[in-house]
Amino acid sequence: MLEFKSSTPLTMGVELELQIVNRRDYNLTRGSGDLMALLDKQQHGYDIKPEITQSMIEIATSVHTEHGPMLAELEAMRKLLAAAADKLNLGLAGGGAHPFQHWDDQRIFPTERYKLVSELYGYLAKQFTVYGQHIHIGCADGDEAIRLCHLLARYIPHFIALSASSPFYQGVDTSFQSSRLTSINAFPLSGTMPFVGGWDEFNAYFEKMARLGIVASMKDFYWDIRPKPEYGTVEIRVCDTPLAIETAVALAAYAQTLARHFFEERTLAPVQDIYLTYSYNRFQACRFGLAGVLINPLGGNQPSIKEDILATFDALAGVAAELGTADAIGALRRQVLNDESNADWLRQAYQESGSLSDVVRRQSKLWMDPRADV
Repeated sequence: MLEFKSSTPLTMGVELELQIVNRRDYNLTRGSGDLMALLDKQQHGYDIKPEITQSMIEIATSVHTEHGPMLAELEAMRKLLAAAADKLNLGLAGGGAHPFQHWDDQRIFPTERYKLVSELYGYLAKQFTVYGQHIHIGCADGDEAIRLCHLLARYIPHFIALSASSPFYQGVDTSFQSSRLTSINAFPLSGTMPFVGGWDEFNAYFEKMARLGIVASMKDFYWDIRPKPEYGTVEIRVCDTPLAIETAVALAAYAQTLARHFFEERTLAPVQDIYLTYSYNRFQACRFGLAGVLINPLGGNQPSIKEDILATFDALAGVAAELGTADAIGALRRQVLNDESNADWLRQAYQESGSLSDVVRRQSKLWMDPRADV
């Protein structure tokens, strides 16, 4: 039986997967081992670890109650990482997918779990060289976590559109704002959590799946949103890694604001019909970003994702003011009003230079030194 570790409601943390590139043509490079070895020589105390392939590295914040200190921690981590990468003549970058790498060039990082994933999923493991942001929100117990997962499902297109930063993949413009999630779709345990009513019902489902030999732990579920019982959190997993850490922090603050609203409004109950249009709405966000259309299965209305986000920001204004997230929501609002997205930034960089190598050079410079002229 899975035990849900209680945590303080509305605490939050983020994980960011980063690209490791060379500084010759800015292709991905197998640099995580050297980078980790250099970082391990320093007493930094941050959560920095390798990911499934050797051209990835993941950073994770500590637990926060406010987004300001979270931003300060990420800025300190960025400074540490950028200095180490400079010594190795490596670049680090945000973005949900490298624009022109080829999956067959990637190598699995040699840990036991990643070897098992590679043996099970074959080439999909290397194709999993995509880069996401995960957001954790603290919950008091498992029942609250299940409820929050279901209530957040309706807003998943918001997080996809606001973070979309993977328009290029394998050397071509995919015409998607976020192509990253199509790589995750290939895994058999991707998608959504079943519509269970509480933690006991979820445990019964998990134990059945474990008896069938399908899963061994929660890590085997690649769902868009999942409970994380060992942390006492709900984890949102659909975001591309943004090009800048400020956007990553603002997205976490938005998730925290939504969760505060759901925790306070006890009359709000999960409705299974939300999942009738879930996959379609998710596709709209990946394909068209803010210009996508949402279908509300309850009312039948079809606002654009942009309209729906702005309406949600308006509805949450009081909650954001009380929680102290109004500035983060305001930054996202300006981005939406100006129809700005990381995907569009990357496409504009390509239009200006005609070189995907130069696109990666610019996004690497943006992440490592945001004050520099890119």
